[in-house]
Amino acid sequence: MTRRALLGSAAAAGLAAAGCSSTPEKPAAPASPDPQTVLLTSLIAGKEELVSLYGRAVAAQPARAAALEPFRRRHAAHLQALRALLPAGGGAGTFPASSTPPPSSSAPPPQSPSAASVEALRDAERRAASGRPAQMATASPALSQLLASIGACEAVHVVALGRVRD
Repeated sequence: MTRRALLGSAAAAGLAAAGCSSTPEKPAAPASPDPQTVLLTSLIAGKEELVSLYGRAVAAQPARAAALEPFRRRHAAHLQALRALLPAGGGAGTFPASSTPPPSSSAPPPQSPSAASVEALRDAERRAASGRPAQMATASPALSQLLASIGACEAVHVVALGRVRD
């Protein structure tokens, strides 16, 4: 028997033995979500809640609708800009069962319809603006720039809403 034949037989036997291994392979661990996608999803949820809060305030105070609508429109524009940065297939449904998005410091706490006052809007704007620096610390440069603009707008809203009376 030649050395080449002997080595070929040994290699084939080794492959056959490896294929018959009784050690089951571990299932692949689910990929952890991209931190930027998690942050974006959290930011989008917070903005959706803020837009909703403005909608409830307009419904509760029709006399203030003309004054509040520009604020709501600006938040809707922020929401659109944030959604544009979300990767295809990203969103609230992309988190594995064992992982949940981090709580968003930009999301105002759930409000009852009666709590949709101008003061509640100011508080929500204040909380959202104050959370932006921490969010920017973990965000990509492009998202940080957008968050800085959004935070500045929210800070101005706090002041401007002080001029709108309940």
